[in-house]
Amino acid sequence: MTDSRRVLIVGCGYVGLALARRLLASGHQVFGLRRSTGDLPELAAAGVAPLAGDVTRPETLASLPGPFDWVINAVSSSRGGPAAYASVYRDGMRHLLEWLARTPPAAFAYTSSTSVYGQTTGEWVDETAPAEPSTDTGRVLVEVEQLVRDATLTGLVPGCIVRVAGIYGPGRGHLFQQFLRGEARQQGDGSRWINMIHRDDVAGALHAVLEHGRPGDTYNAVDDQPVRQREFLGWLASELGRPMAPTADPAEAGPRKRGITDKRVSNRKLRATTGWAPHFPTFREGYADAIAAARARGNRSVG
Repeated sequence: MTDSRRVLIVGCGYVGLALARRLLASGHQVFGLRRSTGDLPELAAAGVAPLAGDVTRPETLASLPGPFDWVINAVSSSRGGPAAYASVYRDGMRHLLEWLARTPPAAFAYTSSTSVYGQTTGEWVDETAPAEPSTDTGRVLVEVEQLVRDATLTGLVPGCIVRVAGIYGPGRGHLFQQFLRGEARQQGDGSRWINMIHRDDVAGALHAVLEHGRPGDTYNAVDDQPVRQREFLGWLASELGRPMAPTADPAEAGPRKRGITDKRVSNRKLRATTGWAPHFPTFREGYADAIAAARARGNRSVG
């Protein structure tokens, strides 16, 4: 049986709470940090020890009940722009690492994003591929990753970086919800590749990296099957008995925080190194419950 660990999840939100439930089921003691005290009852109801704190305000970290064996930084910028990314991700990581320097954990994981891959020709990318994003927000994430690598090289924390693809799951799935609302549009000829992962599989990947990851390494957390945008929308249309999403008018296209990329992201390293395998290997399995719920609601938005 796995030894019980004291685990701190910084940013214990949509993914963090799923990870917390998984860790609790494995016998670990889990502490969840959130910015808003109004969110803490949700953590307590799940069996998580709730903590209030904000990585952008380092003084709020001083009273946390460390030390911790495992720490996960899964904070969110609430979809902000470059300034919010710099404050929450870059400055927040600096504050967190400075605090952890007092009592370093045995394992540290940071949830980055596969948006750091800027490739645009549909090629397969793994962790050795250049991370050269075209957006300001993506470049901030690359800076944060380097902070983790530097902290690992200097012996501050044994850190791992987990680059997460587009997350979907209960109540989430941007393109799926757009389709239900009749707002989804194909971009160009719809051939751009989409990389996705179910929330619960992100939680499983983080757990696997904490247990088996190699300090200093980077891992892609993504399911087994990238899908072209037109194929995903066509599948939704078929499953829900609705018309295919139309092609977007180029004049209506607005700025995109994540940039327009076109690549297929490989999870081979995560599988080989940690033994992780997705419970939902493709979007078909992962969206089964949401499809059933949409049918039951007459295809209305279920988000």
